Amino acid sequence: MASESDDSTGRGGRSKSEEPLSTGLYLVATPIGNARDVTLRALHVLASADVIFAEDTRVTSKLLAIHELQRPMHSYREHNAHHAEKAILRHLAEGHSVALVSDAGTPLVSDPGQSLVQAVVEQGFEVIPIPGPSAILAALTTSGLATDRFLFAGFLPARATERRRAIREFEDIPVTLIFFEAPSRLADALTDLSTLLGPRMAAVARELTKIHEEINRGTLPELAAIYGERTEIKGEIVILVAAAAKDAIAPSAADLDSRLAAELERHPMKDAAAIVAAALGLPRREVYARALALKKTDD
Repeated sequence: MASESDDSTGRGGRSKSEEPLSTGLYLVATPIGNARDVTLRALHVLASADVIFAEDTRVTSKLLAIHELQRPMHSYREHNAHHAEKAILRHLAEGHSVALVSDAGTPLVSDPGQSLVQAVVEQGFEVIPIPGPSAILAALTTSGLATDRFLFAGFLPARATERRRAIREFEDIPVTLIFFEAPSRLADALTDLSTLLGPRMAAVARELTKIHEEINRGTLPELAAIYGERTEIKGEIVILVAAAAKDAIAPSAADLDSRLAAELERHPMKDAAAIVAAALGLPRREVYARALALKKTDD
């Protein structure tokens, strides 16, 4: 029997998922691959909402068809967000329940919707989370890396220079790093991560919950080599990178100078300092300062 504090039941002992939907914006998580991963509560909201706004109505229509559901549906994408948000606010003002879904996973995670939620909150309407599938958590829990602290950084920049700059921003953060990546850029991203972060343990999760699900684990150089040899890579991809080791033995000054000298012959100073810092587990600023000193000595 449920206790009085049990939030899983509503008045009269009826499950909240069976109650009519109240006015509000419902953020509904949908499957990231396997259609059977949808939750019972998500199905109830999708079946009961006055209107659904979907990232791609064709994708959501397939999910609804599988579960024999039919509801009024409109598009909510980045290119029409301004007009769609006005329509959603009108629905809420009229007392309607509105479900928002992305193509896969939890809305707003690397998808549009932040400005919508802000506008809904400012107008005083409820925003109700309907949790469910998440590629981030699915990848993290199967990666073999630390799960107690992690940072999700979305997609790395497409351009090499910007991507390397972004990676350097994360090199000293002592938590598991999580990125989304496009198939066409996976090999290059892994190469840059390997170059700048060193031989950290990592994992690549591809096509999670789908037929061709794949999870590869190894060091960044190993994964860069694996995917660098593939001629064709498809699917949704998550890259996970371990935090830098905290118990690394401090290198000698001679070792630091030797490694810097070698890398400075092949790379610009910033890149060389980043590579050596990652390999030796030292702060990049400290290594960069030493590189500057070595350059002045050579000059």
